[in-house]
Amino acid sequence: MTVRLHPLRIAAQIELISLIAMLANLATAHVKPISSLMGPTHGCAYLFVVIATWRLASATATTKAVAVIPGVGGLLALRRLHRFRVKDETPPAPRGQ
Repeated sequence: MTVRLHPLRIAAQIELISLIAMLANLATAHVKPISSLMGPTHGCAYLFVVIATWRLASATATTKAVAVIPGVGGLLALRRLHRFRVKDETPPAPRGQ
């Protein structure tokens, strides 16, 4: 069974971009409409990343814990999922004769 990680990847990118936009807005002009838009966007993307990661059967406890880190947790979880999935799909080395 193949696990589709595309929605998780999109949500992780939205989570990071919205956090950067909120922090940039806070450090510069602090425009209220930007805060009003980016806050819920970041929150929804963060919740989606955490829940989607926790629902994956292939996610280890460490991967699930990493997903909880705000901003970069989704990207780190994807990296861990990809690394272990690639290792699992690699055929075993042939034994010596």
